Amino acid sequence: MSLFITLRFLDVLDILLVAFLLYQLYLLIKGTVAFNIFVGLFLIYLFWLVVRALNMELLGNFMGQFIGVGILALIVVFQPEIRRFLILIGSNPQVNRFLRVEKLFHSDKTKSASGQHLRMMVRACENMAKTKTGALIIIAQNSELKEYIRTGEKINARISDALLETIFFKNTPLHDGAVIINGNKISAARCILPLTSKVNINPLFGLRHRAAIGVTENSDAFAIIVSEENGNISIAEGGELTPNITVIELSSRLENIIIETEDAE
Repeated sequence: MSLFITLRFLDVLDILLVAFLLYQLYLLIKGTVAFNIFVGLFLIYLFWLVVRALNMELLGNFMGQFIGVGILALIVVFQPEIRRFLILIGSNPQVNRFLRVEKLFHSDKTKSASGQHLRMMVRACENMAKTKTGALIIIAQNSELKEYIRTGEKINARISDALLETIFFKNTPLHDGAVIINGNKISAARCILPLTSKVNINPLFGLRHRAAIGVTENSDAFAIIVSEENGNISIAEGGELTPNITVIELSSRLENIIIETEDAE
């Protein structure tokens, strides 16, 4: 009998891929209620293995039936996380470039925002921050966010700082909700966005910040938030919030978005 375990290159690759997938799964669900559910399901699975090892037939059969439908239960419970994972894969610029599908699906997309539009957005955010006017601006990238545009009032107007400030002025009917910018146009205002399910968010952040995190979890969009409480500017991308940034930092990040969009095209 051999005392050594034979490891092939494919075995090592298999282990590394599984470890990578588990790590990506952890990053995807950390800080959410789904993480606690995953831990609970994992503990139930370990308990089932112990029951099988002890030959406890009645309990083993009962739990076996539960484990048998576990895949369907996982799909139902983790539907938002699975959707987010698939969106991240599908919206990856490298994947689109490799498959040559980006032009097919986005051939009718409007032109990207120019440097002039960028300066208007930054100017509007700076002015709203000074007056403590709450705002939530969502910049679409590969995903055009049509499902969220349908929930609001369609505008389809050129980007301008005056228009953005008018929309978010407290006494206007469009100020509540999000503005979605698609290419070089303001597509819609008063849009309803999904809230994040993360539980480790600073309680000082309100619904605007939670909506910004939520929409960037479910798409590749970029979100700008102006706080109504203190006038601070924050950004969200990839489900992560960066609070209290300067106008210069905002301008620099928007410039990077334009460059990344042009490279992807």
